[in-house]
Amino acid sequence: MAEMEEPRFLKDPEIRIRPFVQGDAEAVGTLVRDVFERDMEAQLVHDLRRCKAMVLELVAEDAAGELVGHIAFSRMTGCQVGHPLQISCLAPVSVAKQRQMQGIGAALIQSGLDQLQGLGEDVVTVLGAPEYYTRFGFDSELAKKYQGPYSGKVYMAVAFTREAQLENACQVTYATPFQALG
Repeated sequence: MAEMEEPRFLKDPEIRIRPFVQGDAEAVGTLVRDVFERDMEAQLVHDLRRCKAMVLELVAEDAAGELVGHIAFSRMTGCQVGHPLQISCLAPVSVAKQRQMQGIGAALIQSGLDQLQGLGEDVVTVLGAPEYYTRFGFDSELAKKYQGPYSGKVYMAVAFTREAQLENACQVTYATPFQALG
């Protein structure tokens, strides 16, 4: 596998962003559980993998090989038959508490978005703080075209293709494991 380009945002040059491999599953589960201080998000990640809804999963590891970050992007579907766009959702992103504020989350997000664009994704949605996610191109106005269970300024989207920017409003559905979040 080709070495990934070193992402911007990282303050620690010893941190490496790489694709998730199955051997990371237990460490990712522990990391996500520790970050969110509950099991729900770790179970979500596990279930997204199990139902094959995961589009891209990346981890950040330190020089000792310890996982210090994780990000998941899963498939969303449009409600009409033959919906032409590839739509994914960013959730969750996790960074070990002792490593937060070092650019790891931002590097995971940017690396993920760069890779998704290269894989032919048209649009990515996220539910999060606008003051954080807008720096990656996420926009709540664009997200209005991709109507789902969320709305408002915290529901944002970033488009990679002209088709995604011009798309008429369509209903989108999150992968089934998200239903457990309520």
